[in-house]
Amino acid sequence: MKPIRVLLADDHAIVRDGLKAILEADDLCTVVAEAADGAEAIERAGETPLDLAIVDLSMPRLSGLEVVRRLADTMPHLPILMLTHHHEPEYVLPLVRAGARGYLVKDTPGAELRKAVECIAGGGSLFGPQAAAALARAQRDPNDREVDDPYETLTAREREVMQLVCEGSSTKEVARTLGIGVKTAENHRSRVLQKLDVRNTAELVRYAARRGLID
Repeated sequence: MKPIRVLLADDHAIVRDGLKAILEADDLCTVVAEAADGAEAIERAGETPLDLAIVDLSMPRLSGLEVVRRLADTMPHLPILMLTHHHEPEYVLPLVRAGARGYLVKDTPGAELRKAVECIAGGGSLFGPQAAAALARAQRDPNDREVDDPYETLTAREREVMQLVCEGSSTKEVARTLGIGVKTAENHRSRVLQKLDVRNTAELVRYAARRGLID
């Protein structure tokens, strides 16, 4: 069998190096692309044939959730495995809804990670025990308001603006990074605050941190 061609997206080089060593130990996989942030992950995914993407949730520029959304739109046949330290329903459910085919926490043993990679690359789905428990709770009580997330109402551009603001960018810096006008950037920021029902940047950062969108 040919090795599984993998994209690794994590903002910590030492984590990527460790994952690469585990995955390439006996030619199960070959890591053909790496990314240190969400925007780079989108770019790398379009540059080389892939069988699987392994994506961290909390990354700069674009969160792992936004990466899943965009890859599901542009590359719907590419399976995505989320690898993060969060296991609460508010993290798991939006990722599953966005199109993730697997979800493991980062303290998962290497053998379990390899099993998940084989399963997902082969067309299956695999969720670790913590994520599976969260999904089961949501299925038992689908009307549980605790798993609802107004983040789902944001547009793609508003998510980009939110990410940059939470990383400390000023309105002018947001505008420059995204190639939009300052007034447009400010309008996007205002809509983000309104939709998420937060009053200022400090509350926005706390919101993003609670949901694992930033570290």
